[in-house]
Amino acid sequence: MKLITKKYIVIIILIICMLIPNQAFSMTVKQEEELSREFMKYVLKHVELIEDPLIVNYVNNVGKRIISALPPQPFTYHFYIIKDDVYNAFASPAGHIFINSGLFEAMDNEEELAGILGHEIAHVACRHISQKIERSKKIGLATLAGIAAGIFLGTGGAAVAASAVTVGSMAAGQSIALAYSREDEMQADQLGLKNLAKAGYGGSGLLSALKKIRSRQWFSSDQIPTYLTTHPAIENRIAYISSRLEDNTKLKSRTSSKACYNFAITHTRLVAMYGDEGTALRKFQIYTDKHPESPMAHYGYALILARTGNRKDAIAHLKTALEKKAFDPNILRDLGRIYFLDGRYPEALNSLKGAASMAPDDPETLFFIGRTQIELGRLKEAISTFEKLIAKNPDYTMALYFLGNVYGKLGKLEDAHYFLGIYYKNKQNYKNALFHLNRALKTIIDPDKRSKIEELLKEIRKNEAEMHKEDL
Repeated sequence: MKLITKKYIVIIILIICMLIPNQAFSMTVKQEEELSREFMKYVLKHVELIEDPLIVNYVNNVGKRIISALPPQPFTYHFYIIKDDVYNAFASPAGHIFINSGLFEAMDNEEELAGILGHEIAHVACRHISQKIERSKKIGLATLAGIAAGIFLGTGGAAVAASAVTVGSMAAGQSIALAYSREDEMQADQLGLKNLAKAGYGGSGLLSALKKIRSRQWFSSDQIPTYLTTHPAIENRIAYISSRLEDNTKLKSRTSSKACYNFAITHTRLVAMYGDEGTALRKFQIYTDKHPESPMAHYGYALILARTGNRKDAIAHLKTALEKKAFDPNILRDLGRIYFLDGRYPEALNSLKGAASMAPDDPETLFFIGRTQIELGRLKEAISTFEKLIAKNPDYTMALYFLGNVYGKLGKLEDAHYFLGIYYKNKQNYKNALFHLNRALKTIIDPDKRSKIEELLKEIRKNEAEMHKEDL
């Protein structure tokens, strides 16, 4: 009888979370999006994001696969990787989800990543944080967004975020109220497991990820997972998920070979290029010695060798990796990238074009093809390459910079100013952005580009006004 009652309670919770219309929440979708923008300002001001296209696209693809199991959502979800060793993951209102690189590094498979992301997606779908802030908003949404961002970023992040706003004793008293409750965690686990099963994942990944997070609580204070302070009752959660896995065969692991490869190459790149340099060098040296037949071992070792400046040996290990996994576009791309960094431009272009023939839309491949074409004096070809890249990846900021420079070299100054203006705007260098955009506006004829410039100028003025208010 108890099992039946528990089962129906779970069903009722899920129905409430998934099916109640947005109007039932006192905070509107528009208000939550405004709150999210404030939240993101504080987060992005105090963290370093990993913007590697391979890693970002992979995490976004796993997240989107889970979201496909949900009913239509009022928000567009975005996923980010914070460069930080501390184990943490959190979500903002309106669908911005973050995972720290340290937690990602500790994972062994895609199921674990999916488990953590599925839990955070459930917090957003249930609108846990926005509801808590709505109940406390007599302080002001902008201030509360800053406090919430500080809580989720952890002790260090909280201190920095708190100094960015005048919190006051009343606002400080709201900090505990903004953290997740045990009920929130139970609801997010229940919904997360349901969505994972619909998306084709098991639940064992969430369980093993939580156990890894729990194991860190015995470390020094600066290494205690921030996740434990914002996601309470981890022991109860582990017990609950364990019991669900025993009772439900749909929650068993079902990872495909393709998912295993995608995780392996993304995880290898994360550790080699963004982890601790000394640790990564030792890890991949040992890995290569023990597993000389593994292409991932040679790939990871090559990346960390190149990072330390040893391009000669890096190229040798990439060639070995290619012998063991021929025609892998990721390995070919990085071989081309390292040839480029070593000044071997014809060899770089050959490898990069080989990678592009298999993965024509890979942004980093296109980026380095464009840069190689510049070095070889093929400026018109470089423009074509960068414009193709930007058409598919408009937020690839460095491509905008090089495209603007190439147009400048060809004497097409209106286009040079246009793309450099967008580049500086994206970098929040508003002084240079205004200079280039205003120069472009004087001469550019294309109506779409003129409209874009006017839109960007309006946005810059608004951002400058907001920054001025903060300074006051």
